[in-house]
Amino acid sequence: MPLPDSFMQDLKSRNDIVDVVSSYVSLKKRGRNYVGLCPFHNEKTPSFNLYPENGSFFCFGCETGGDVITFIRKIENLDYMEAVRFLAQRAGIAVPETGYDDGLSKIRARILEINRETAKYYHQILVSETGKTGLEYLQKRGLSSRTIRHFGLGYAPSERFALVDHLRSLRYSAEDMIAANVAVRTRSGSAMDRFFDRVMFPIIDLRGNVIAFGGRIMTNEKPKYLNTSDTPVFQKSESLFAMNYAKNHCTDSLILAEGYMDVIALHQAGFQNTVATLGTALTSAQARLMARYTKEVVLCYDSDEAGQRAASRAVPILRGAGLLVKIIAVPGGKDPDEFIRSHPSDGAIRFRKLIESGANDIEYSLSKIRLKNNLQSDAGRVNYLREAIMVLASIDNELERDIYAGRVSSETGAEKTTILAQAKNQRRKDLKKREEKSFQKIENSLSFVRDDHNPQKHEFFRASNAEEDILAFLFANPDQAVAISDILSPDVFCTDFNRRLYKLILERINETVTTSLSLSDFSESLSSQEQSALAGILAKRSDVPLTRHDIEECIGVLQFENQKKKTRNLEDMNSEDFQEYLAMLRKNKA
Repeated sequence: MPLPDSFMQDLKSRNDIVDVVSSYVSLKKRGRNYVGLCPFHNEKTPSFNLYPENGSFFCFGCETGGDVITFIRKIENLDYMEAVRFLAQRAGIAVPETGYDDGLSKIRARILEINRETAKYYHQILVSETGKTGLEYLQKRGLSSRTIRHFGLGYAPSERFALVDHLRSLRYSAEDMIAANVAVRTRSGSAMDRFFDRVMFPIIDLRGNVIAFGGRIMTNEKPKYLNTSDTPVFQKSESLFAMNYAKNHCTDSLILAEGYMDVIALHQAGFQNTVATLGTALTSAQARLMARYTKEVVLCYDSDEAGQRAASRAVPILRGAGLLVKIIAVPGGKDPDEFIRSHPSDGAIRFRKLIESGANDIEYSLSKIRLKNNLQSDAGRVNYLREAIMVLASIDNELERDIYAGRVSSETGAEKTTILAQAKNQRRKDLKKREEKSFQKIENSLSFVRDDHNPQKHEFFRASNAEEDILAFLFANPDQAVAISDILSPDVFCTDFNRRLYKLILERINETVTTSLSLSDFSESLSSQEQSALAGILAKRSDVPLTRHDIEECIGVLQFENQKKKTRNLEDMNSEDFQEYLAMLRKNKA
């Protein structure tokens, strides 16, 4: 049973799409609409558009779109009913009890329950006699009882069925435990603990739910860390450890460290704006998550070769999310945790000085190139210049590029004007490559080799465009629905997807006798991907309003194309059909 229309209208009115989206995206007004940097892919030029009049958003870069519910689903990684409940809670209204089939929501809720009980169990074990080994390990690493409680740290006992037996006593099934990935299936088909004899780190999302776990072994065996695999409530590439705490302390910047212990040690030392990735390299989704809360990220990776490679890979990802980047190197080859512990009296003060003296990513890149080249030799200077120009070419701001070009000039003796000219030339080449790549992407898109929502568009390209014009016109002018439906039957549509949208729009207008339509009116009828497709249809026609005359021409195109569709094989046409076909051709030509 669908949610009551009165509830959905109330939900929409209390969750204005501009208010909701602006809490995640910095928006600028442009005419009647808004634009901003898309939160769903990396970009430097805003292509994310918000349309308050029909309650929709659409990104022309990644072609993601939808209504306020779709936006919350995507940015908070929720299913449909969870997004509805999220918005209802935000608005202070209750979700009515219905027979709505929210199977995935129930699975996710069950997994979150299991994770919560598992976290409680691991923590209770840690502070019991059974967890003595784990507690001593954490204390030896310098963690206080308060910090251990704050992060909910725990211990997974060495017995392979301890957690499974505990959860079974709480009436959770083996299938539920395996779905949560706190247990794995044995060869005999039973459930067995995934984690054993490890100190445990609960991973908590921004709403306070335990969504996963990281477990660290206390010996030198491998793997050192074992993490929850992706589940219906957890995607490691989209989450950050301790972001639930750091988001409240990152006005100026976020510190990005490598491991759980580094994060916890820095939080304990007063740097509560520290986060870490979850056993994987930094992803664009994680960078965009950080960009929602801060403008600068301080990279604090290990100073070994692997850590420096990871830092180099992270820089363009962070820059791509619009973030400023600073890099600090912990002296002595130590990680932040070791550095803090090695200075028990003033570790926090020393670390603060490291941050203050840290180099931005350009300075860091240039220093790395400088270290591997002998600037006292001609060959070394030439090689340094060659690589430095590549770095300078990546700088968007001309003033910033000018300053660094001056530094390179003073280091090498090369003319600053020559360095700038070379950097400008390299930028031109890089831009050309990006444009060619972008053009290829557009070309592929226009070829319609594959359209998941409307696979018939390639076959009926002209008709499909006319259909989309009609759909957009009806959305903006629902009062014209009766007049248009009288002369345009759904059967005349050439593509099934657009025909379905046409029927849904007419049904919605007839049901509510509405004077305006919103994308949220179709939340329950369309998948999030289908909503993106409809949002794209509306967005691409938002700048130039369609007139009734335009629509009459579109209807003529559909009638003509539909007739062509029916009469493709002229040999099978009877005399009457053939005469009708000729009349249609003459009318279209005129």
